[in-house]
Amino acid sequence: MMSEEREDQSDSSLPEIGNADIIISNDEKAESQKKKRKKLLLKEAKKARNRGVCYMSRIPPQMDPVKLRQVLSQYGEIDRIYLVPETKQLPQQVNRKKAGDFRGQGFSEGWVEFTNKRVAKRIAEMLNGEQMGGRKKSSFFYDIWNIKYLSKFKWEDLTEEIAYKHALREQKLTLEISAAKRERNFYMDKVDKSKGLTAIEERMKKKQKVQEQGSEINSDPQVDQQEPKVIRQFQQTRPVKDDSAQTKLRMSRDVLAGVFGGK
Repeated sequence: MMSEEREDQSDSSLPEIGNADIIISNDEKAESQKKKRKKLLLKEAKKARNRGVCYMSRIPPQMDPVKLRQVLSQYGEIDRIYLVPETKQLPQQVNRKKAGDFRGQGFSEGWVEFTNKRVAKRIAEMLNGEQMGGRKKSSFFYDIWNIKYLSKFKWEDLTEEIAYKHALREQKLTLEISAAKRERNFYMDKVDKSKGLTAIEERMKKKQKVQEQGSEINSDPQVDQQEPKVIRQFQQTRPVKDDSAQTKLRMSRDVLAGVFGGK
């Protein structure tokens, strides 16, 4: 019995040790992954410090990022390329279309990032002002390189500038849209007010016409049916004379005559 109890105790203690080992191994893996990530980040940061950016003030027609990479990769290793598309308002694109030349998408300027800034500086000094050359059949054989090395300029600065310009453009668009909406609302308010005023005027005109028609209808029968005024003459009775004064005079005479004995 004692031996069985010891075996049970020994068996129950084994899984606890195994779980602890698993936890320790997971912690070690997480730490190793963190170290690897840190090394990669440091390596990338070092590479980013060693990179150099060149600016191209002019991109020949029919030149795109793929062709530019093919041409410049002969002189050094290239990491990233960004070319600014031409807008429809640029005069050079309109002139090319009028002349019957290249009608596709053109680019106005661009940035090229080399993996080594020393190589980028050397390439810019070597190619700036020189003929592009290459095959004579290429459309940009006689074009001139306009390239300059940007000292202490990193690709992150370019992305920040692009994001800033994009935000400004979005802000300008929102302002223009809000101004257009205000103008539209103002115009619609004026239209609604004018419609209301015209409706009121029409109602007033209709009411005035109805009143005029009613007055005409009411006035016509009065004129036709109006009878001439008849002045009736009644014979007046003669007024009764007031003979009280004469009777009084006669009575006074009679009384005096009786008193004084006269007639």
